[in-house]
Amino acid sequence: MKFRVRLSAFAVLLTCTAAATAAVDPKLASDAQAFGAREIVEDVAISPSGSKALMLSAGPGSVTYLQVADLNTGIVKTLTNSDGRKDKLYWCQFAGDDNIVCAFGGVQPYNNLLTRYEKLVALRADGSAFRALGQQAKATDSYLRQTDGDVIDWLPDQDGTILMSRLYIPENESTGTIISRTKDGLGVDRVDLKSFKSSMVEPPKSGVGSYMTDGRGHVRLLEAARTRGEQQDLTGKVLFKFRVAGSNDWRDFGTYDITNDEGYLPLAVEAGSDSLFALRKTNGRMALYRVKLDGSGAASLVGSNDAVDIDDVVRLGPGQRVIGYTFADDRRQTVYFDPELASLRDALARATKQPMISFHGASADGQKVIVLAGSDTNAGTFYRFDRATKQLAEISAVRPALTNRTLSPMVPIRIPASDGVQIPAYLTIPAGTSGKNLPAVVLPHGGPSARDEWGFDWLAQFLAARGYVVVQPNFRGSSGYGDQWLEENGFKSWRTSIGDVNAAAKYLVDQGIADPKRLAILGWSYGGYAALQSAAMQPQLYKATIAIAPVTDLSMFRQEASGFTNYKLVKDYVGSGPHLTEGSPLRNADKIAVPVLLVHGDLDTNVSIHQSERMENALRAAGKQVEFLKFDGLDHQLDDSSARTEMLTKVGELLDRTIGH
Repeated sequence: MKFRVRLSAFAVLLTCTAAATAAVDPKLASDAQAFGAREIVEDVAISPSGSKALMLSAGPGSVTYLQVADLNTGIVKTLTNSDGRKDKLYWCQFAGDDNIVCAFGGVQPYNNLLTRYEKLVALRADGSAFRALGQQAKATDSYLRQTDGDVIDWLPDQDGTILMSRLYIPENESTGTIISRTKDGLGVDRVDLKSFKSSMVEPPKSGVGSYMTDGRGHVRLLEAARTRGEQQDLTGKVLFKFRVAGSNDWRDFGTYDITNDEGYLPLAVEAGSDSLFALRKTNGRMALYRVKLDGSGAASLVGSNDAVDIDDVVRLGPGQRVIGYTFADDRRQTVYFDPELASLRDALARATKQPMISFHGASADGQKVIVLAGSDTNAGTFYRFDRATKQLAEISAVRPALTNRTLSPMVPIRIPASDGVQIPAYLTIPAGTSGKNLPAVVLPHGGPSARDEWGFDWLAQFLAARGYVVVQPNFRGSSGYGDQWLEENGFKSWRTSIGDVNAAAKYLVDQGIADPKRLAILGWSYGGYAALQSAAMQPQLYKATIAIAPVTDLSMFRQEASGFTNYKLVKDYVGSGPHLTEGSPLRNADKIAVPVLLVHGDLDTNVSIHQSERMENALRAAGKQVEFLKFDGLDHQLDDSSARTEMLTKVGELLDRTIGH
């Protein structure tokens, strides 16, 4: 019998997420609240028996609740929460039916720098016995503790026991005591979550960044980043070592060069075939290989694509067998090794009437599966599917506030750049319109080495709901399309990247889709950089510019990495030369001729808020129109419903004034 798990608490929580909207157009206030609200359910994990589900659920503002649902009765219980500012709940997973492991994290100051941290905790499924899993931090620690480690094997056959990589930090010599901690580096411990007793599986090794098991309790791979100098600056090269089955000796597997994607990049160990799934560049694009771990190094090609990179492998759940691999061309695709799973995906798509089907976990026997079904016009719904009974039970819609709204389809298109190259992009035309001579917003993605994909996008859908055409170009500098498309990157090759972004605006005009007098540009992170730089380079093209958490000065962006171990990598990535000035919006603020809205959180560790502060000052000094919306206590994602509602309200007001009604 089909049933719905009733999350009664959400009815209360949803009333708390709206920002104050006095004197705001009621339709805009409604749109900003509906699209600015965080996902009610961020993720769902299923217990080994398949009878319980864990959910990370949005509360008011930036609060996140950890809830456990009995999938047989529909009863939901809240176990704990994070405020989303001092700490965040990143993920939670069952370790047996009665034990849970969660990762909390956030931002902490250190030597006048903002640094991220992540800590592992365990608790019972009834909310009791909350316990930290990492080594206890001390004031005498010899260096900064940013992570406790990670769960590397959930040991499904050993209920309530896990293998975790655990970071050990020695104490300073001047502890004032006879006994002090001396272990240093990342090791592997077996942890019994019932008694909280642990035993060492791998002694700590300095320089090791991660371990990988075969999913059956055997540590088979380690990764160590190569460093340089006393400050241990990262070089971009990562050394991998492996073990032959049954041996404790480590052998060299190879080196992966992050800067140019050279070598094998390990993804998962497969116990059954005693091999490793790994990505390796082939003909300029990443392909998936299976490499034997018997010492022979024999490799066989599993999957490749002539147009785009293979990007990951797929499992039914953490630690379970690899069932396929993924890539994204015009839409995200999954190739399943098992025809039965491919047929199951297709059947679920028909049953839910949603084309995007992904598996988010399975019971230990693989019979009860968590499914997320969605599309470009549907943010998605989580279900539990019982493969034995063929029953599909709804758990929760991801964005219930949008359930009864008519959203706008996203269509893959190709845009001719100025040199004739065809730029892949996505076009969203407001539902119910003629699709001609409309106001339009260009929405470049972040990264720059990232890409947009077909699917639900809350920013694009908000803009479409306000009556604006949206175009999202995967400009040259985007990832996923191979070496040639990446060029040097979107900073060094900014003229090409920004040229492709502006080509998207001109395409809309040439096709009669957009009114040439009603164009705006909006972006987040690198997209914010692109929005500002596009407005500086094409001052007559747009009527408004919105930049969220933008890079504004390349020299400053490079310098802000000093003090971190990735400084050399960032320095090399951004480069040096005239483009540091020519390609920086801050240095070209006087050329911007339209109103600018800047948005930034003061705990942003990706792009410092100083980038927006200095941009605001430069624009004001040049006599330009600028508004700066600053959010205290929020990071790069602005993961707060009230903040996002306020931001969308400001975005809507600016667009209404400049290209709207």
